[in-house]
Amino acid sequence: MIAAQWAKNLVISSSDIDAITNHLLEKETPMTTRELALFLIEHRLQQERITLEDRFKNARLYNPAEAYAVGERVLFPRFNYATAEVVGLREGQNPSYGPFSVMQVVLDGETREFAAQFTPEHTLSNNPGGLATSPEKDLQPAEILEASGIDIMGRLMEALRASKELKQVAGYWFPKDLVLDIDLGVLHLAEAVLDMNNGGPLTTEAIIEQIGGIGHNAALALQVFSLNLALSQDKRFDEVGPAGKILWFLKRMEPAAVQTVPVWLQYRPIEFSDDLFTDDMLDIETELDDELTEDIDFSANISRVTTKIIYPHRRAGTIPLNAKTRIIFPNARTPRISVTLVDDSDGERYNGWVVHEHRFVYGALEYYSKHRLPVGALLTIRRGDKEGKFVMSYRAHKARTEYIPIFAPSRDTIAFENKRRSIGAEYDPLLVLGVDDLEAIDALAKNFQNKSLLTIMRTLIQELSKLSPQGTVHFITLYSAVNVLRRCPPGPILAILQANADFEDMGNSYWRLASNER
Repeated sequence: MIAAQWAKNLVISSSDIDAITNHLLEKETPMTTRELALFLIEHRLQQERITLEDRFKNARLYNPAEAYAVGERVLFPRFNYATAEVVGLREGQNPSYGPFSVMQVVLDGETREFAAQFTPEHTLSNNPGGLATSPEKDLQPAEILEASGIDIMGRLMEALRASKELKQVAGYWFPKDLVLDIDLGVLHLAEAVLDMNNGGPLTTEAIIEQIGGIGHNAALALQVFSLNLALSQDKRFDEVGPAGKILWFLKRMEPAAVQTVPVWLQYRPIEFSDDLFTDDMLDIETELDDELTEDIDFSANISRVTTKIIYPHRRAGTIPLNAKTRIIFPNARTPRISVTLVDDSDGERYNGWVVHEHRFVYGALEYYSKHRLPVGALLTIRRGDKEGKFVMSYRAHKARTEYIPIFAPSRDTIAFENKRRSIGAEYDPLLVLGVDDLEAIDALAKNFQNKSLLTIMRTLIQELSKLSPQGTVHFITLYSAVNVLRRCPPGPILAILQANADFEDMGNSYWRLASNER
């Protein structure tokens, strides 16, 4: 493909950056990396067209059937579109082909001969002949960017960052010499504007409007870029917009859970190997889709996903940012992204925050509490009708009383009971757990904070098995219970079960303590 090959051969030089800088100075408008990549491609294509047009000027495309004269310039596509001047002519001497002539040209310092006025059928005789043109004359910038946009923009980004003449903020570039000076007074005004608007989020344009503009008669695009740059360098402000949109928020007014990971979601990494995992174990890891599990790939062009809410997320009021939900929520352009969460049943809105670094979306606690969603509930997320809006729903049914395992600690002892609970939402029966006394659970979790995962698992299986006539515990139930006491993805739990003689695999993902432990 010519476009891909052209992109592969592109080497970005200092003169290219100079051309980009001059383009920005001329337009007086900040531009994105993609916009500058399109300009650069068009600039380079234009340069190549001029060079090639000069090279091919008055040159004829070689066609054996045509006649040539000494002094004419001929272009040979077979030899990488090399051009040569005809330096001699003679008659051909092969009676099998009838009368024809032979022209002599100099290619790469060597005299070579080619047939001319050759009437028999020949593949090159199908060339239209006439004046030669550039083989790349029809290439379009958009076509090249479509073929290799990521590669070109990556290389261009490196070159732009290395330039001392350009500044970048929120994905836009502009010459530093044209950036407006933003003094401390303007930043104080911006802080006051955000403070009066509950911390944000506000667009840069809205902030500028409320503070009365920046600079004298400066173009709005320049004002926006200059203020964006100043705000990005001040620790009071946080850029929280999704890709393609710049929004600002006061850091001191952001929820505490957005700045510091809630204690229930804090994971102390445990080294383990999955080399001995069975296919069933790998399948169950994928099924649970814990956001802390690496290497789960769920690539699909979808606008709606369903995920399961385990205790840490139910308690913290967060949505896991796992392989599925990452497709729905905005990409990680900034550390925190402000979004709106919407209750599908009544349209109530909640301020949400996508925190990619720690893999959760904060802001769903009121929603969970309002609908009395249990641990293990199935939550569906879909994109709303506007950018930055995400709709939450669950499968509701008439509340019915069911027996579920209840975490019922006694002082510092783990214990469970099967109790009746009225539930009006669909849930995973293996994941569901009731937790009545949060204060007691917190105290228990604190007591088990320094105990090994093996100790926690052994105790949990011992107590959970009492609820089953078979004396076994399904892995998903064990995983759910472990996460009440300590945040942990399924991998380390599976590794300990597989490698430790304290546990017996009873098949179909059910486990029990070994006979000597029982």
